[in-house]
Amino acid sequence: MNARSDPAKAGPDAPARPPLVRELLLVAGLFLVYKLGRHLATGHTAEAFRNARHVWDRERALRLPDEGGVQSLLLHGDTLVHVANTYYAAVHFPATVAFLVWLYLRRPAHYVWARRVLAAVTGAALALHLLFPLAPPRMLTGAGLVDTARVYGPSVYGPPSTDELSNQFAAMPSLHFGWALMLAVGLIVATRSRLRWLWLLHPLVTLLVIVGTANHYWLDVFAAAALLGLALAVLRAPHRPRCALHRPAVRRAVPREHELVGAGR
Repeated sequence: MNARSDPAKAGPDAPARPPLVRELLLVAGLFLVYKLGRHLATGHTAEAFRNARHVWDRERALRLPDEGGVQSLLLHGDTLVHVANTYYAAVHFPATVAFLVWLYLRRPAHYVWARRVLAAVTGAALALHLLFPLAPPRMLTGAGLVDTARVYGPSVYGPPSTDELSNQFAAMPSLHFGWALMLAVGLIVATRSRLRWLWLLHPLVTLLVIVGTANHYWLDVFAAAALLGLALAVLRAPHRPRCALHRPAVRRAVPREHELVGAGR
């Protein structure tokens, strides 16, 4: 049997895929803990608004751009602001799930790494939500910002006093941005296409959306990026799979002339 017909052996670039049922239960459990934790963080309204004023003043002291400048770009037309609200409401979870599913099917080692990073960032964010409740800028009186989701729709939040599905006082850090940035980083690391850097457009658009819709401050974004950077520094990514075109060719042994002569004896 020659080298071309030998079955390919599994190498370090083709690790075993984790059991599907276990992963489904694990990821579902992570989302459940996240939702439960955000629900437990409610009930700190006065502290959340006090922290919001501190964050707003700190941003002005740091001479960061006013969130209203980004929002004014969206308010030039109803269509644009409606698209931004839809992006905020409909892309966050589905994009992250699709990212994990693709890695699970095509890059198992990178899937395990990405799942660990997302779990670490989400856990740290949940702890910060509990320790530092923060009202989003759309709720901050005097900031001059519009609650675009409530005015133009669609909205994923109800009135804060009756909303039992989410904690609206968990602005810092922004997991919308943290997860979007991890999606881009994960796909850039796990693939080899020259166009893979275009995945950075997702966190960039997410940044403009979460700030322009007045759901997050600039410092929420910085906090999410810092947590992700720390998680990536601790949980190192596996090597990217080698392209088949770059694998060394297997050379077949060619008998020498004197060996062919001897073989007929």
